[in-house]
Amino acid sequence: MATLLYRLGRGALRRRRLVVALWLVVLVVAGLAAATLRGPTASNFTMPGTESQRALDLLSEQFPAASGATGTIAVKAPADGQLATPEGQAVVQELVQEASALPGVVGAVSPFQVGAVSPNGRYALVQVQFATGGDEVTDEQRTAYEEVGTAVEAKGWQVAPGGEVLGGEPEIGSTEAIGVLVAAIVLIITFGSLVAAGMTMLNALIGVGVGMAGLFALSGAIELTSTAPILALMLGLAVGIDYSLFITSRHRQNLLEGLSPEEAVGRAVGTAGSAVVFAGATVVIALAGLAVVNIPFLTVMGLAAAATVTIAVLVAITLQPALLGFAGHRVLPRRLRAVSTASVAGGVGTDEDDTDITDRPAATTTEDRSGFGFRWARLVTRFRVPVILVSLLGLGLLALPTPDMRLALPDASTATEGSPARVASDLTTEGFGPGFTGRLAVVVAGDDAQATAAAVPQVTAMIQRTENVLAVAPPQLSPDGRTALLGVIPKTGPTDEATETLVHDVRDAVGEVKGAEVLLTGATAIGIDVSEKLSDALPIYLLLVVGLSVLLLMLVFRSLLVPLKAALGFLLTVAATFGITVAIFQQGHLADLVGLDTPAPLVSFLPILLIGILFGLAMDYEVFLVSRMREDFVHGDTAREATISGMGHGARVVTAAALIMISVFGGFVFLDDPIIKSMGFALAIGVAIDAFVVRMTIVPAVMSLLGDRAWWLPRWLNRALPNVDIEGEGLRTHLGDRTPTHV
Repeated sequence: MATLLYRLGRGALRRRRLVVALWLVVLVVAGLAAATLRGPTASNFTMPGTESQRALDLLSEQFPAASGATGTIAVKAPADGQLATPEGQAVVQELVQEASALPGVVGAVSPFQVGAVSPNGRYALVQVQFATGGDEVTDEQRTAYEEVGTAVEAKGWQVAPGGEVLGGEPEIGSTEAIGVLVAAIVLIITFGSLVAAGMTMLNALIGVGVGMAGLFALSGAIELTSTAPILALMLGLAVGIDYSLFITSRHRQNLLEGLSPEEAVGRAVGTAGSAVVFAGATVVIALAGLAVVNIPFLTVMGLAAAATVTIAVLVAITLQPALLGFAGHRVLPRRLRAVSTASVAGGVGTDEDDTDITDRPAATTTEDRSGFGFRWARLVTRFRVPVILVSLLGLGLLALPTPDMRLALPDASTATEGSPARVASDLTTEGFGPGFTGRLAVVVAGDDAQATAAAVPQVTAMIQRTENVLAVAPPQLSPDGRTALLGVIPKTGPTDEATETLVHDVRDAVGEVKGAEVLLTGATAIGIDVSEKLSDALPIYLLLVVGLSVLLLMLVFRSLLVPLKAALGFLLTVAATFGITVAIFQQGHLADLVGLDTPAPLVSFLPILLIGILFGLAMDYEVFLVSRMREDFVHGDTAREATISGMGHGARVVTAAALIMISVFGGFVFLDDPIIKSMGFALAIGVAIDAFVVRMTIVPAVMSLLGDRAWWLPRWLNRALPNVDIEGEGLRTHLGDRTPTHV
C-alpha cells in the first residue's frame, strides 16, 4: 500500500492543476445538487419493531386526520378563576379561532370542550392539529404558530405555543467558527508557516464542503435526522484537518532531510498517508458498524459520518499533495527554507528512467533530542510504574459516575431556557404538573367495534389502578369503531425514572386484556423504547469494536500485547468520558461551565455513537505513535530507546492533532441544542483523555515496562497474518533498489 500511495502522491503533485480543478468541479457539482435536491431533515426518532412504533403506525391508518404534527398552546390568565368568567372564556375562544386560522393548521380544540383547564381556573391548554408531519411543517408556518396570541398577550395574559411542531433542525452559527479558529492557530504554531497552516485548513474545508454538500443532496432521497449533518460536520472538520496535518508534517520533515518537493510529497503520502488510510478506515468501519444495531436513524447517522471521513481521507492523499506542489519550500518557516534548498542542491540524483528520485544529502547532522516529546518520554519511562498507577487511579475516579448513567430522548423540559418550547413546557408544568408535558397514548384495537367497546372499560380501569397515573382521558374512536385512543397523564415528567417504570407497569397490566390488542405509545414511550434498545445493543457493539481494534492492531504491529494494551486503554477512555459527561450533563456538576440550563439523562444514542467515534480516533493516535516505536525497534533500537524515539518524534504532531480535534468538537458546546452540546463535549473530553492520558502517558509507560515482550507474536500467527506495511518498509526497500548512490 505504501508504494501505491507513494506513486499516487507524486502523480498528484505532477498533475496538481488537474487534481485541484477536479476537486473544485466536484465541490461545485455537489453544491448545486445540494441546492436543488435537498430534502427536510427529521426531528423524530422512529424505532421499527417496537410496541410504540406499531401503535403509531396503527394510529396513522385509523386516525389519518390526527397523523400530522400537534401543538399545545399554554395559556395563563392574569388571576386565579378568571377562566371561569365570561370575559376569560371569550379571550380563550379568541385564541382558539386565531390558532385555527393559522397556515397549515387543520383545527384547534377549545380547552373547555376537553376539560384542559387547571383546577384553579388560571391555566388552559389549546390543542392544535397540523395537516402535515413535523418535518414537513414549513418555517413560515412554524413562525406564524410561534407568534400566535399577540393580541391576547396585550391584554395581560401569557401565551406560550409549544408541542412537537416546534422541533426543528439545529442551526449552525458563528459559535462553531471558534473551534475552527483555534485549530488554525494550532496549525500556525505547529508549522511556523502561514502557508502550511492555510493549505492544511483549506484542504480540510474543501473536503468538508464536498461531504456536506453530498449529504444534503442525498437528503431528498433518504431520511436524515437533524443531528446527522452536525455529526458529519464535526467529524469531517476534525479528521480532515488532522489527516492533512500528518501528511504536511511528514512532507516538511522530508524537505528538511534534503528531498525535492516531489520526492518529499511521494514519501509523505507513502508513509504518513498509509497511516491516514488505516486510521480513516478504522473510523469508517466503526461508524458503519452502527448498522449492526439495526436502528434506522442511527445507521443513517453512522453512514453519513463515515462518508465524510472517507472523503477526508481521499482529499488528504490527493488534493493535499497537489496543494503542497504549488507551495514548494514555502511550507517551511523562512529560517529553514535556505537550509532545505541547499540540501537539495547538494544531493540530487536522477535515475535512468527520469523519475527524479532524490537521495538524502550525504552530510548528516546529529538529531536534536532535547524537545519536550523526548523529555516527556524519558520521564514517563523512568517512573513508569508510578505513572501507570496514578493514571489508572485518576481515570478510575473520573469513571465513578458511569454506573449511574441514564438514557432518554430529550424533551421540551430540557430545552434552552427562554426558547419557545421551554417556556411552553414550564408554563404547562406550572399549571398542570410535569406529567402533562409527557402524556402517553394507549391504542385499543379489536377485531370489531363490539370487541373494542368491551375492552376499553377494562383497559381504563387497569390503567387507573396503576401507580403514578394522574388521569385517563375519555376514549376517542375511529370512524369504524374498531380502534380507540386513550390519553394517559402520568404524575411525573417524561424523563423521570418513575415515568419509565409506569410505561412498563401499564404494558404489563393491559397485556391480559382479551379480545383486543392494546399498545402504548406517545413521545415519552417512544423515547423509552429507543433508549432501552440502544442500551441492550451497547455491550454487543462495544465487544465488536474492541475485538476489531485487537485484530486491526495485530495486523499493523505484528504483536499480541500491543493490541491488548490499546484495547484496554480505549476502555479506560470510554469509561472516564462517560463518567465526566454523566457528572456534568446528568447530575449537573459544573453545568454552568458548558452553558447547560437543565441537567437531564443523556441522549439515548450518545454512548454508542461515542464508542464508535472515539474508537477510530484512539486508533489514529495509537498508530501514529506506536508505528514509529516499532519502526525503530525493528531497525535495532532497544525497546526503551524505541519507545522514547517514537514518543519524541510523534508527540508534537499528535499533540497538535488532539488540540485541533478538541477545539473543533469543543466549538459545538456553545450551541444551545442540548443534544449537540453533549455530543461536542463528550467527543472533546474523550479525545483529550485518550490523547494525553492514555496514548501519550500510559502507552509509553506500559511499552517500557513490557520491553521486548511487547513485540512478541507466535510464528504461526505471523505467517498467517497479511503484511499491511503501515511503516512503509516495502517502500524503503523499493526506493533503496532504485535510488543512486552518491560518492
